[in-house]
Amino acid sequence: MHSAVFLIEFGAIILGLGLLGRVAGRLKFSPIPLYLLAGLAFGTGGLLPLGASEEFVAIGAEIGVILLLLMLGLEYTASDLVSNLKTQYPAGIVDFTLNALPGAAAALLLGWGPVAAVVLAGVTWISSSGVIAKVMGDLGRLGNRETPVILSILVLEDLAMAVYLPIITALLAGVSLAAGSLTLAIALGVAGAVLFVAVRYGRLISRFVSSDDPEKLLLVVLGLTLLVAGIAQQLQVSAAVGAFLVGIALSGEVAEGTHTLLSPLRDLFAAVFFVFFGLHTDPASIPPVLLPALALALVTAGTKIATGYWAARRAGIGVKGRWRAGGTLVARGEFSIVIAGLAVTAGIEPALGPLATAYVLILVVIGPLTARYTQPLAAWFAERRSPGGRSADPVPDVAAALPEPASRER
Repeated sequence: MHSAVFLIEFGAIILGLGLLGRVAGRLKFSPIPLYLLAGLAFGTGGLLPLGASEEFVAIGAEIGVILLLLMLGLEYTASDLVSNLKTQYPAGIVDFTLNALPGAAAALLLGWGPVAAVVLAGVTWISSSGVIAKVMGDLGRLGNRETPVILSILVLEDLAMAVYLPIITALLAGVSLAAGSLTLAIALGVAGAVLFVAVRYGRLISRFVSSDDPEKLLLVVLGLTLLVAGIAQQLQVSAAVGAFLVGIALSGEVAEGTHTLLSPLRDLFAAVFFVFFGLHTDPASIPPVLLPALALALVTAGTKIATGYWAARRAGIGVKGRWRAGGTLVARGEFSIVIAGLAVTAGIEPALGPLATAYVLILVVIGPLTARYTQPLAAWFAERRSPGGRSADPVPDVAAALPEPASRER
């Protein structure tokens, strides 16, 4: 009987996610807010709380995070990451300063304490790579001159997670300063070692994993990823970081084949992850934090636009491209939920989960709109402010489309 209830519940979840994905596709926006709402509807305090399948959903959610980070790592080579660190680190510093500090300040103002401040700083700092990639594809901007700037900022954020997540894990576990420093040292050592091996021996690793049989390739890559993620978690680093580093180590045809094979699995388990986060958030707890979440969303939408504008200006992009870069970076999503999920599991602040849910819901809806309309609105305001109704500083569209830049050399 228990088995039958489990199959019914889990089957209904998967079917519902598929239907919600279709609705989001027709409306041309990210399905993440719909998945979160579905979790709210069927979780604690929801319309129809689940029982039998919740434990399996929790495991599926953990696999979803691992696959999200693996697929993200597949997008870049180790040499790409090293190059980005050398050339774009000022943009990363500006990004952190403008977008992490508002989250930390908000947590302190709400009286949540320093640990919650570090967590909320991460929630407001990291843009959603998945949502942004989809938006740029939908708007036909993958070949624009500002696109490499956007990708560089996203890559730096992904790299920063390799350091940030172990720090968060140690803080949430309440370990001592010495133990936390040891955890961070291990994380940096592991990340550095993997990057070194990936640069020097990436082809050998890819050759070892490679197989002409899709079934064998899928099993080897998935098994290797889960194994490394588990070892990383055992070392108090982060399963997500371990998966990200595995993705970096793979290259060439293996990376392409793995991306094709694992994309459906990634989408399935990532959707389960967002549902799982919603399951553990009581809908009744969201209204009290809605105004702070909205205020924080508006502030950090502005700081992300400023970040993209500054980074694009530094790269020599024209004014229109600068505004497009800023507007594109606004969306938050998977990483923000991952970070908030760690805090919710640790139970450090009951209101942090609801606030993060509301915050992500707002920005994952606003993000595609700012990507589309920030530049036209900026142009309209410039015309209104200039004498005679014309812009006093007309700018050519130097961000016109170029041949599509590859985010990764295969």
